[in-house]
Amino acid sequence: MPSPRYWREIPNRFRLEAARCTGCGTVAFPARTICPKCRGRELESVRLSRHGKVVTSTVVRVAPDEFMMEAPYAMAVIETPEGARLMTQVVDCDPDTVGPGMEVDLVFRLIRKEDHGGILCYGHKAVPVGG
Repeated sequence: MPSPRYWREIPNRFRLEAARCTGCGTVAFPARTICPKCRGRELESVRLSRHGKVVTSTVVRVAPDEFMMEAPYAMAVIETPEGARLMTQVVDCDPDTVGPGMEVDLVFRLIRKEDHGGILCYGHKAVPVGG
């Protein structure tokens, strides 16, 4: 991910900030300026819980060059108690054990190093609860 985009996404990546519509209560992640459900324009910032459940997942066995050394790894859509959904890597477990309903905690980790510049990109990954 290019550095300028990474820096713009810091509130989402570092603090898990989302937007909650004051009209219908829908929580959108990443934060938006218009509600995806009712198209309302009155939204407030909300910090997401660091806990969630796997909605769906897949195992990446043939990874992009940047992540080749991590393959195979699990990617999952995680739903937080607030109703927001985000896609993230599930780590610290056998990728084949990740599935719907699995409870996870979102932890702050290194995502990747950017090219030869050595810029470190951080974000959240999911770790199974009690695993």
